Amino acid sequence: MNHWLTAPVLIPLLGGILQAFMGYAPIHLRRTLALATTVLMLVSAVVLLVMANDGSYRIYAFGNWQPPFGIVLVLDRLAALMLIMTAILALFCHLFAIGGADEGNRQFHGLFLFQLMGLNIAFLTGDLFNLFVAFEVLLIASYGLLMHGGGTVRTVPGLHYVVLNLIGSAVFLISVGMIYSVTGTLNMADLAVKVPQISGEGLNIVKAGGMMLLVVFGLKAAILPLCFWLPRAYSKATAPVAALFAVMTKVGIYAILRVYLLIFGDDAGELANLGMDWLFPIALATLAMGVIGALGSGTLKTLVAWQVIISVGTLLAPIALGSQAGLSAALFYLLSTTWTVGGLFLVSELVANQRGSAKDRIVTAPKMQSRTFLSVLFLVGAVAAAGLPPLSGFFGKVLILQSVESGTEMAWLWSVLLIGSFLTLIAYSRAGSIVFWRTVDGHLEKPDPLNGRISVAAGALTAMAIVMVVLAGPIMNYTDATAAQLHNSDAYIEILQTPMVREGS
Repeated sequence: MNHWLTAPVLIPLLGGILQAFMGYAPIHLRRTLALATTVLMLVSAVVLLVMANDGSYRIYAFGNWQPPFGIVLVLDRLAALMLIMTAILALFCHLFAIGGADEGNRQFHGLFLFQLMGLNIAFLTGDLFNLFVAFEVLLIASYGLLMHGGGTVRTVPGLHYVVLNLIGSAVFLISVGMIYSVTGTLNMADLAVKVPQISGEGLNIVKAGGMMLLVVFGLKAAILPLCFWLPRAYSKATAPVAALFAVMTKVGIYAILRVYLLIFGDDAGELANLGMDWLFPIALATLAMGVIGALGSGTLKTLVAWQVIISVGTLLAPIALGSQAGLSAALFYLLSTTWTVGGLFLVSELVANQRGSAKDRIVTAPKMQSRTFLSVLFLVGAVAAAGLPPLSGFFGKVLILQSVESGTEMAWLWSVLLIGSFLTLIAYSRAGSIVFWRTVDGHLEKPDPLNGRISVAAGALTAMAIVMVVLAGPIMNYTDATAAQLHNSDAYIEILQTPMVREGS
């Protein structure tokens, strides 16, 4: 059954290769293959979620090369959660894309699938260097996707995105080299054993490497002050690409969780909880910066892009405090915010297509067609994003607030999160009232009609905020179990330290 661990990697890989050879095939064939590939990836993610739900670890050693020397994939509850979250998001983004957003680039679907492959490798790998490789795979694909559609409006922010991530990749490689020079390994479980034993000059080298890794992961997650590239890049991307990119910042957060709970966790000796003292105030500052950006947004897509930064700060604050309850709450909110932001990007594109030259700018314009339908979708997304009852964002934020123990951290988190949520509500209320209800007399020339495919994709992804409320009990049970598993790293270390790890066993 452990061969299933390769499915989330092989399925998009094979689909992407086929897309490369089908560049001149009829577009309906390419779309059918792409959507079928994404559906198969979702099926594999569901299978792995069921497998991981028993609480055990499963590993796959490529070529039967034993850890710490070989490449291993590791499945636990966290990896399965990230896989299913990404697969659901990707399915609706892909469904929206084949409604017309994929036109003009024969390799759009191939790049889309290769990015999914990179994401899935990142979530499953048990090795720091292979995490670097996964980052490169998904980033190279994302460069092409970000430029999809062409024009200087995408080229300039795309160039900033490329340059910053190339710098991040270089720093990642240097930090990995520093850690390897002292420990002689990059296998995460092996590092968790060796890091507590380091002393002398090697301790400072590993500490520097660990802090540099935190900077790299912070860049991927878009924390302050490494977040200013994101709003412009995401707001200028095509809607399905921007919606898929909602998971990109979560890769950085996942890496922080995996590396700093396992390698630099409570049992890491002198390097225990490395960088966590800095992470909490930075998270609150990131949240505050995101709120300020949202209030000053001039377009719906820019507003949603700043919502990504708000969610990053909201997620990292309880993670930095290190409690099991806070981690469980953050994981629940992680699912909610990723799907909500993705849905809002898609809804913003539908609105832009209905408003003529006004597009998604937050200005008055003649009354659009399908105003009721689109305003309801926007309302659902905005309520979930702002954290109002009765949708999933509310439950996520309440869980985060309840997870903090009394003290200075509680005062800061409650104040920043509650005030930030109120101001976020104001930002969405302002945008919604102007775009949907403050109309002017006039006639829109040739508004793009809504078709069933893109409407279903946007509506279904937005409705995940409602689905999460219906399934809140099982989801919270799963996130509680995931947090408990992450805080008990001994089992992870033990299974990867066992000398008889067999390929597919």
